[in-house]
Amino acid sequence: MSIKSRPRYSELELDIKSKRHIVVCDKNGAAAAQRMLRTSNVAAANTTVLVIGPGADKEEAGAFESMGCDVVMASPTIEAAMFRLDQVFAKATMGTRIYVAGIEGLIGQTVALAQRYGVKPMSVRQQHCGSLKRRVQCVHCKGVTEDVTTQIVTCAHCGVPLFVRDHFSRRLGAFMGVSADAEEAGVLPPIEEVFR
Repeated sequence: MSIKSRPRYSELELDIKSKRHIVVCDKNGAAAAQRMLRTSNVAAANTTVLVIGPGADKEEAGAFESMGCDVVMASPTIEAAMFRLDQVFAKATMGTRIYVAGIEGLIGQTVALAQRYGVKPMSVRQQHCGSLKRRVQCVHCKGVTEDVTTQIVTCAHCGVPLFVRDHFSRRLGAFMGVSADAEEAGVLPPIEEVFR
């Protein structure tokens, strides 16, 4: 039995009926987003692109500019990108399609932000590219720990050892982490790297 909240991804596909396009990607997802935009002769001219990652302004952003995208922005971190993306979403009009390609943390946060503007999560086109590192929210203190690669992680906020569940909160854009030693304090299973 699969967990229904677990995100499902597919290859990005351009919605040719949309009037405008907003593309969010990191360095891992830039090639997928560029491939998608190359499927149409006119899509790039009606596209806003936000590329995330250190140095993304040079190589990846330059590639989108050379494709003719009308607005290309770069942000060094996902946190900084979400601030800029909030401004882009606030000005978006009906007939705009949102696409995101990259790591799960970027996808989850982009979809969660779009939801605040009334966009249904399933209408955001999503492609996972790169690492499987997880963004984990502690159910005890509500703090978020980024880039988790193991099934047991210590909460960066309250210090509780957390078992990383496959349950994904679309509202938060994060997987849930629950106390890993609730049965017997200090007794933990062997820690394994499972999300590379």
